[in-house]
Amino acid sequence: MLSLLAAFAAAFALGSIPTALWLGRALRGIDLRQHGSGNLGATNVYRVLGPRWGITALLADAGKGVAAVLVARSLGGSAPDPIWHAILGLFGALLGHMFTPFAGWRGGKGVATAAGAWGALAPLPLGLALGAWIVIFVASRIVSLASVIAGLVLPIVLLLTRRSPLSDPLVWFGVVTGALILLRHRPNLQRLARGEEKPLALRRAGAGKGAR
Repeated sequence: MLSLLAAFAAAFALGSIPTALWLGRALRGIDLRQHGSGNLGATNVYRVLGPRWGITALLADAGKGVAAVLVARSLGGSAPDPIWHAILGLFGALLGHMFTPFAGWRGGKGVATAAGAWGALAPLPLGLALGAWIVIFVASRIVSLASVIAGLVLPIVLLLTRRSPLSDPLVWFGVVTGALILLRHRPNLQRLARGEEKPLALRRAGAGKGAR
């Protein structure tokens, strides 16, 4: 039990690292919660600080997810069922990113961190979900729509590919991941329904230097 709690705590601490917030302060002396969409995620970093830093935030947030799962799994040691340590690593990183204490319990939407964690847990389902993300993004240029679709695809793929899906904790935590991503995107879904959600304007690296 103690190792499970340690796995969750370590993963939560890693997930809580507010990449977007710290990049905004270090590069421009601004609080990204007060710029752009106000979200502490890679897309808002991209829009406000430019592509280079948006990609940096994306990789860092995904890296948090990978690291959280690996650290949590290592804390499982010789546990009879180490998968639970890895799952708690995923869940801890996701919650830490979404509700970071370093930013007043206000974080990002968790897509990149979830992708990193699921990449370490179940690469094939994550790869198919990312494929869906790419297809939807290329067609629409709307990050939120692509993210929601990917969040829905992940548990479906897990359900179809796991041997005993109804008793497999990965399937149920895939459902939890998709539900959290869906809930965090409620404002985006409302804007989508009204036709007001903005597509992401692709820019060259180095763009956005004058943005405020």
